[in-house]
Amino acid sequence: MLVLLAGIFLLHLTSIILLLVATIDNAWWMTKTVSTDVWARWILTNGTWSSNDLPGQYPQEYLQAVQASSILACIFSSLGLFVFVGQLFTLSKGQRFTFSGIFQLLACLCIMIAASIYTDIFHKNESDGWYGHSFILAWISFAFTFISSIIYFVLRKKTAN
Repeated sequence: MLVLLAGIFLLHLTSIILLLVATIDNAWWMTKTVSTDVWARWILTNGTWSSNDLPGQYPQEYLQAVQASSILACIFSSLGLFVFVGQLFTLSKGQRFTFSGIFQLLACLCIMIAASIYTDIFHKNESDGWYGHSFILAWISFAFTFISSIIYFVLRKKTAN
């Protein structure tokens, strides 16, 4: 059981790291001279990257939804880790992992919303770029948070017996 808990802890920690990198790093959309994230656009001029505001064609309400959902996913996943550690020592066996699973499920939904909005709204008409590693990490962290939330709920059922 200790190995299982350590594995779940590592999966949860990996999810948090991926969420933070996806939210903070500047590679959601890339071209040869432009790197765009949910906060700014970086342009390569004369071998130097400079930060610029996002273009006005980005709908602000959707951009703010992506930003807020990404931040909420990081917060929910971090809270879930603290709750997981706290629940190991305070709650009885049948209730132990419920709250951790709920926080991970909320983080999963938030990052899914952020990545889905970004996919549907931004860069539809741009053909000379590609989705960067931060965008891909957002979808991978969606899968990790979903898997860990399912593990928490299944583990709750097993420890209830």
